[in-house]
Amino acid sequence: MVRLVILLLGVDYLRSYWRTLTAIGVVGILAGSIVFIDALDDALYFPINPFAWLLLLEGSATLIVAHSGIVGQRKLRYLKGFSFVLAASLILAGHHHGNFILSMIFGTLFLADGLLQIVSAYVVRYRTWRIAMFGGGVEIALAIFFFQPYPTDYIGTVPYCLGLGLFFAGWNMLLVAGRARRMVSNPALEGDAQSPIPGPSHKKPTERDSATDDNAQALIVHIWTPLGVANAEVVRRPLIERYIAAVDKNGVISTGHAALEAPDGLYVSLYPAEDIDHSPDQFMRLLRATDDNNMPGEFQSDYLTESQAWCPSTVQVHLRNYDPQHLHDFWETYRKDTTYNLTHRNCSSSVIQVLEAALEGSLGRIWGHYGLYRILGKIFTTPELWVAIQIRKRAQTMAWTPGLALDYARALSMLVDPRPTGWINTSQRAFQKIRSLRRQWQKEKALAESSRKNPPDDLKKPM
Repeated sequence: MVRLVILLLGVDYLRSYWRTLTAIGVVGILAGSIVFIDALDDALYFPINPFAWLLLLEGSATLIVAHSGIVGQRKLRYLKGFSFVLAASLILAGHHHGNFILSMIFGTLFLADGLLQIVSAYVVRYRTWRIAMFGGGVEIALAIFFFQPYPTDYIGTVPYCLGLGLFFAGWNMLLVAGRARRMVSNPALEGDAQSPIPGPSHKKPTERDSATDDNAQALIVHIWTPLGVANAEVVRRPLIERYIAAVDKNGVISTGHAALEAPDGLYVSLYPAEDIDHSPDQFMRLLRATDDNNMPGEFQSDYLTESQAWCPSTVQVHLRNYDPQHLHDFWETYRKDTTYNLTHRNCSSSVIQVLEAALEGSLGRIWGHYGLYRILGKIFTTPELWVAIQIRKRAQTMAWTPGLALDYARALSMLVDPRPTGWINTSQRAFQKIRSLRRQWQKEKALAESSRKNPPDDLKKPM
């Protein structure tokens, strides 16, 4: 979370608020610790039912206005709304059964995420894979804590979760504050190459009113999905073919591809200089992000040439609010190294690194005039932020794939090209629509009355 928040708000914006961020972090840690400790005995002082009613209200409100978003945004709003309503209903159900079900749900989520993180870190072996395995072990320990009834027989499930959430949120705020105070450039952009990040652009982006705005000046993330580029009939494995690779009936593996195109002609598309053997045996060997799996690579010249030589991209994601100067400064350094590694430096990771460089500080430019508290409130209540955090976390411990790059780019597009949402904006659009219809009806009525009073000359002539 820390790196993504720094990326979106920008170093320059956060540096001026490092003391406030430190205070928020300390308060979050203290509040989380108090709530968690309070839940460890039978005397529960946490207002569980009022909290449940707040969850129910927020979930219901989210469901009511969810239809106002575009397709990807709408799905996340519905997911958030249903999750809040379900959690509130289980809490209000009370007694043993509701708390037990919630404990099993949270425990299963922690267990699945921890196991996946440990396995992927062990297989891929990134530079920080041991730290990732330790984090997975912590998640498994939390899962066990939720599964077993001690010490409150599941009554403290919700306060446990809220306390942990507040604690880790406060801890992350302290990390953001500390790094923002010391940094010269954004650590979220650290990779195989990094150039100094200049100050924010003077161009002031605005919120988007619709998803159909002119995309002529937008960055385009091109994704060739594994399923879309397979040469033969694919053996269907929904999640695997979506996020890792598709395997056809001949056993050939298709991993898909990712590229990024800028309006001024900049094009990022990294290929291995020689085709990789995608047989299952060789593919497993190449999964490790170690130097012995590095190979020469090459960047493609432009989308038109690549699509004509291969095929058009399956999906495109447009992002408008980016900084061209950040993009070009980073790309001029990054392009000098053409090394290719299937998991550590591939087509998708290249696209994501360049994309993040272009988006550095985008939310600070869009919402910076609101003030820190309001901007943090807007960011942390946006479901796309949490989706982006989870995708980035998974990619950092596993590998960037075209499927993960697609979902990450979509989540970032919702953040950096924000669409109006919520009760106020929905009401404003409704009133604007009503006023527009009234003006249209008044014009039609005036035109009809004018036609009756002054009929055309051909109608006045006798037959």
